[in-house]
Amino acid sequence: MTSSIEKAAQRLEQLRKAGALLPDGIVQSEDAATQQMTRPISPAAITATDAPIATPSKPSSKTVQIDLTALAAAGFVTPHAPRSATTDQFRVIKRPLLDNATGKGASLAVNGNLIMVTSALPEEGKSFTAINLAMSMAMELNHTVMLVDADVARPSIMKKLGLQPAPGLLDLLLDREVGLADVLLRTNIENLTLLPTGLPHPRATELLASDAMATLLEDMAKRYSDRIIIFDSPPLLITTEARVLASHMGQVVIVVQAEKTLQSEVQQALATIENCPIRLMVLNQARSRGLGAYGYGHGYGYEQVVAENKPVSAVA
Repeated sequence: MTSSIEKAAQRLEQLRKAGALLPDGIVQSEDAATQQMTRPISPAAITATDAPIATPSKPSSKTVQIDLTALAAAGFVTPHAPRSATTDQFRVIKRPLLDNATGKGASLAVNGNLIMVTSALPEEGKSFTAINLAMSMAMELNHTVMLVDADVARPSIMKKLGLQPAPGLLDLLLDREVGLADVLLRTNIENLTLLPTGLPHPRATELLASDAMATLLEDMAKRYSDRIIIFDSPPLLITTEARVLASHMGQVVIVVQAEKTLQSEVQQALATIENCPIRLMVLNQARSRGLGAYGYGHGYGYEQVVAENKPVSAVA
C-alpha cells in the first residue's frame, strides 16, 4: 500500500511537471522525495500532536446482574416484588438498625453503619438474613448498601445470589496495590454493591483477624460513612476471627434458629462480644400465634428483633 508520504511526493512531482511554483524547501523530485522519506527523523521533530498522550484510567467497579426472579422464587426480598410476610418482617428488623446507623437511635453508635450479621453456630440462617437485610435496606430511598461476604471459611453470598466467585476482600488484604474500586461489584439493584470474599487463601481466617483488616474497616467506616455496610461473618462459637471482627462493628445482629439453638449457646455467643455497643437478635424459623408458620424459600422465616441479652426461645 502506497504510504501517505509517497502519495505526497507523487503529487508534488505532478505539480512540478505542470510548471507550478513550489516554495523553497519543498521536495523537487522523486529522488529528493526518496531521500526525504529515508532521512531519519529527529525526536525533536515530533510534536505533541504527532503521538497520543496516555492518560491513566480511573478504576471503575464491575457490574453484575442478579437474577431477581430466581432470587424471589428462593424466598429472598427483592425490589418490586409483591408484598409478602418476609418483606414486612425485614422492614421491622431493619428499622432500629437504620436508626442506630444514622444517629436516630437511643444513643449515637460509633461506626454504626458497620453491621455484622452472625450466629452462634453454622446453619442458623445468618447469610440468608444478611442478604435480605441488604436487599430491604437498599429499597430505602435515602440509603446505599454494601454487602460484604466476610465468612472467608465458608463463603456463600455469591452462590446464593447466583453469581460466580470474584476477587474481593481477601485480595484487598493481601495486595496493597488492589483498591476497593477494583473489587467492588455494582449490581442491577440501584443502591446495592457487593464485596465478595475473594480468591481462596490458606490463611484466610488469619487475614480476617489481621491488622490489615482492622485498617480496612476503619477506612471503610470513614470513607463510606453515608453507606450501610453489612458483613456476613463466620459463627461466633466456631471461630475466633468473628469475635475480632465484631470488635470493629457498630452493631451486631445474631441470628438464632428457634427450637434448635440452645439457650446456653446463645448466652456464650453474646459473652464473646460483650464489648460491642449494640447487639440485636433475630429469631429464625419461629412460629407465632396469629401469624402462622413461615416457610419461605429454604424454610426460613423471621420474627422480630429481640431485646439484647434476653434468652431466646420459639414463640408458642
